[in-house]
Amino acid sequence: MDIIIRDDYEQMSKYAAEIIAGHIKAKPDCVLGLATGSTPINTYKELIKIHKQGLDFSRVRTFNLDEYLGVGPEPGKPYDLDQSYSRFMHEELLNHINIKKENIHIPDGRTKDPKKFCMWYEEEIKKSGGIDLQLLGIGGDGHWGFNEPGSSLGSRTAVVALTQQTLDDNYNAFYKNANIERSDMPHFAITMGIGTILDAKNILMIANGKKKADIIAKCLEGPITSQITSSAIQLHSGGITVVLDEDAASKLTNANRYRHIEKTKLQYGL
Repeated sequence: MDIIIRDDYEQMSKYAAEIIAGHIKAKPDCVLGLATGSTPINTYKELIKIHKQGLDFSRVRTFNLDEYLGVGPEPGKPYDLDQSYSRFMHEELLNHINIKKENIHIPDGRTKDPKKFCMWYEEEIKKSGGIDLQLLGIGGDGHWGFNEPGSSLGSRTAVVALTQQTLDDNYNAFYKNANIERSDMPHFAITMGIGTILDAKNILMIANGKKKADIIAKCLEGPITSQITSSAIQLHSGGITVVLDEDAASKLTNANRYRHIEKTKLQYGL
């Protein structure tokens, strides 16, 4: 596991975008797992800049982590009132790169048969050859996607109930400015499972800010537990890169060791 610490959010985002771009250059038809939330916004902005400089997304395929159940683009309704993760992804990244529409996969929040859809989503990931690089943030309680505390570390794509903390966090991030009542928020979501995420060949997790420092320390240096589903990162046998800003890394016991490892690898070209 490579733990990279950068001075601030901007430097963290730039480094993360360069990792993603590197995967695309090495394998133009690579499969990316994408995440929503405030953390990856600048990473996506940096990717758009790299695209404008020539990075080709035309053969890239993407699978998003999650989506609220019961929401999504709806014919006849204003696009800006759609509080779905689909809207977020298109506005923050997909509308600005040359990715083909048929190569974009985002859980369908309006599906009439969620269980069947979840099975289909798993099969589509398998048909694509699996996810080459999965981008992840981390929730305030340590969750990945919508895999709340207590979720099985072997779980697959499924419908899950959201905790109050997640509802509160997402209300402030996605619904407050849309004049939607807290009680009218979706209380369920479709999410890739922890087992699905761990199937990715490579994982890139990013986090910033002091509010994430405690949970990052528990995730990376604490015991593996279903109460902090992101701690499953310690079980992954492929390539793992965690990119943090100084604030998010401030509670890590071994921060200086991680800095030393990065410096030594650069020195010897590893």
